[in-house]
Amino acid sequence: MNLTLDRKAAVLFALVAVLYIGTGFVQSWNTALSILNMGLISAIMALGVNIQWGYAGLFNVGVMGFTALGGLAAVLMASDPVEGAWGATGGWQILLALLMGGATIAAAIALWGKMKGHKLRGLAMAGLLIAGFFMFRAVFDPAVTTVEAIDPALTGNIGGLGLPIILAWPVGGLLAAGAAWIIGKTALGLRSDYLAIATLGVAEIIIYILKNEDWLARGVKNVIGLPRPVPYEVDLQANQAFVGAMQGLGADPVTASSITVKLAYAVLFSIVLIALIWLTQRALNSPWGRMIRAIRDNEVSAAAMGKNVTARHLQIFILGSAVCGLAGAMMTTLDSQLVPSTYQPLRFTFLIWVMVIVGGSGNNIGAVLGGFLIWWFWIQVEPLGLLLLQGITAGMAEGWLKDHLMDAAAHMRLLTMGLILLLVLRFSPRGLLPER
Repeated sequence: MNLTLDRKAAVLFALVAVLYIGTGFVQSWNTALSILNMGLISAIMALGVNIQWGYAGLFNVGVMGFTALGGLAAVLMASDPVEGAWGATGGWQILLALLMGGATIAAAIALWGKMKGHKLRGLAMAGLLIAGFFMFRAVFDPAVTTVEAIDPALTGNIGGLGLPIILAWPVGGLLAAGAAWIIGKTALGLRSDYLAIATLGVAEIIIYILKNEDWLARGVKNVIGLPRPVPYEVDLQANQAFVGAMQGLGADPVTASSITVKLAYAVLFSIVLIALIWLTQRALNSPWGRMIRAIRDNEVSAAAMGKNVTARHLQIFILGSAVCGLAGAMMTTLDSQLVPSTYQPLRFTFLIWVMVIVGGSGNNIGAVLGGFLIWWFWIQVEPLGLLLLQGITAGMAEGWLKDHLMDAAAHMRLLTMGLILLLVLRFSPRGLLPER
């Protein structure tokens, strides 16, 4: 049985490799490597969702928010510090205000527990929260005004620590894990549909904050020019040794520099993906992994055996979200910029779920396969659909019908994703590589 599944996995990965290699030959290697790099990041995101859904049956529809937190980590860790932003009435005052807000929430939680059964409990809570809110705004608002006034055309935010951007990858995971802990402590004890609502809502709140709090990451003005862990193309083109080596191979140095940079990213991302696959496979096949799957299959029986179901769910939820945050930081590193408006549920939630379902829920290798396959289709379906419609309409007279069909090429992505999902659910309900 295992041999059959392993052979099937090898065949499917080989077919996916043919798609990517074919793209290199038919279009360009730059295009193929660009798709590959985002395919690697998408595979990591799918792995994170599979940890939550495939291991424990947790329905997280807030993948977008955890990914965005990873992107924020890249900005806070790697962008250059903004001169003057951390003055007495700037970043430090913002930090003080955030600590005051956290202290208010903590005090409210403690007060709620201490006044249990008291008839003035609600009134005391309201008074504490209102007073804390006005104290927070009194400290926070002037500091934000000061920071956002610092050269707003170029900065207007607190900046970052100026550290190597690779260090932002684990920090992105930690930020996402922290958000997952807050959500999990609130919603994991409830029914699964409440968890879905909570994750969706928090994801939208995170994106709203990124878009509107300019002091944090410039909002919709975006953060561009983040440092890279690989050489710049212009630096390679100015390197005589590199230029000489490429000319000796008969390659154009400009094209070769772009391919070299993309290959370097692919190596870094592949190392992370391989490490995560190794860790997740070890965890899945351990006693801990068997316990998690037992909880997923029958929570009542697992609880009767003395297992803390809520604690294990929280653990899994944090781990899966951390992987998504890691992938978000990697994606921002690849783009060298943070653009909050690009975080859309269709791309960063729905598509990742399609990858997991198509690849095989509960199977880490299947989730990775789905990541590569679905991402290739997501990128290539629109141009292929345009070619198809051009062929269909080649003999048609000019008019509204031909124009309508040609305009429909822009919607081929959604149609194809839906068609793939329906076909897989009909003929292989457990995915291309089912859980063993």
